[in-house]
Amino acid sequence: MNNPLTFKKINKLAIPATIAGIAEPLLSITDTAIVGNIDVDGIESLAAAGIVGSFLSMLIWILGQTRSAISAIISQYYGAGKIDEVKSLPAQAIYLNIALSIIILLATIFVIEDIFRLLNATGKILDYCISYYEIRVWGFPLTLFTFAVMGIFRGLQNTFYPMVIAIVGAVLNVILDYALVYGLTNYIEPMYLEGAAWASLIAQTCMALMAFILLITKTKISLKPQLPFHPELKRLIAMSLNLFVRTLALNTALILAVREATALGDKYIGAHTVAINIWLFSAFFIDGYAGAGNILAGRLLGEKNYKGLNKLLKMILKYALIISAILMALGFVFYQPIGHLFSNDTPVLIIFYSIFYIILIGLPINTIAFIYDGIFKGLGEMKYLRNTLLVATFIGFIPTLFITKYLGLGITGIWIAFTVWMLIRGGSLVYKFKNKFIPLIRI
Repeated sequence: MNNPLTFKKINKLAIPATIAGIAEPLLSITDTAIVGNIDVDGIESLAAAGIVGSFLSMLIWILGQTRSAISAIISQYYGAGKIDEVKSLPAQAIYLNIALSIIILLATIFVIEDIFRLLNATGKILDYCISYYEIRVWGFPLTLFTFAVMGIFRGLQNTFYPMVIAIVGAVLNVILDYALVYGLTNYIEPMYLEGAAWASLIAQTCMALMAFILLITKTKISLKPQLPFHPELKRLIAMSLNLFVRTLALNTALILAVREATALGDKYIGAHTVAINIWLFSAFFIDGYAGAGNILAGRLLGEKNYKGLNKLLKMILKYALIISAILMALGFVFYQPIGHLFSNDTPVLIIFYSIFYIILIGLPINTIAFIYDGIFKGLGEMKYLRNTLLVATFIGFIPTLFITKYLGLGITGIWIAFTVWMLIRGGSLVYKFKNKFIPLIRI
């Protein structure tokens, strides 16, 4: 096969993957920026958007792991030159995923008030959480379908179509947010927080339709269910279950952070909402190279090209660290204006500025963790990824969170816990790669 390890070829995958990867956090960031500037109950609306956004992200990322599993298996078959042998697998995986998402969606609707109370939402914030969630939740199965289709394209070494889907969804969401949240004179009455929810739902619907059309017109993969079950379905389910547990651990950290920030008060959860959206945006921005690593690592594993795998890691890590350095520099240069993009409330901004530097300093640590994470997903090392997250969350994040709480560090302690979390994640993956895959180069 042609050498995939050139700057041009890696960036041909990484740049579209970066744009595609920021679609979901961009939807949340748009909601946060626009909702945070609402004249009526702006702080309460911002807090509700943060709480609901965190809960929905948890659901999406728990079940959305099929995308990585599909991408890993298809890319490995692609590298081995056996892509025709795996054509029936994606449809079976997608239907299984959608069925699970509908079951979870229906289950949460009846207990959603209790869930948000557990996250310390009360009074007006609780009311806003419920009304916002009851609209946005219907985009949950649509997002999972879109993620699965993106995984198929990534396995086929194509990140262009996922990028197109993401751009259309993000632009549409921004336009609808302004129109529905603030209203259009003589045409649309302001809908405030509910308008943001409808904007996201409509954008997610359009993205799912685009994904469906591109899949059936641009690939030979059919969405028609076929029996018997593909032999690789068992491995895909096992990989997905490992990632499922991993994502439970990941979201345990995210949800606990939201809960602790909410307990500190409205202005603290408002500041945390701004901070976590910037953190996630930077993560997914860097994750474009992790996505390229995912795609190419699976292909190289299929070819049994371990020397190329090591070269791939070094190249992608270098590019991603350069990007994280640029993001860090921009963050410090525009430290004040970035806060004002999301809120004009002075108490919220004061708290946000007191922790923003921790996010910026942690960017290189996050970069190493995300790049290795992408490589390991492509290699199918889901079990180790699961164990790493369990250790990072229950031995790193949670003890740090409550120790800093006991010390009275407040929201600063939450972000110190995130830093410890990422250090353990990245360090564990570096250790594993060095000890398992580097020795294979000499064989």
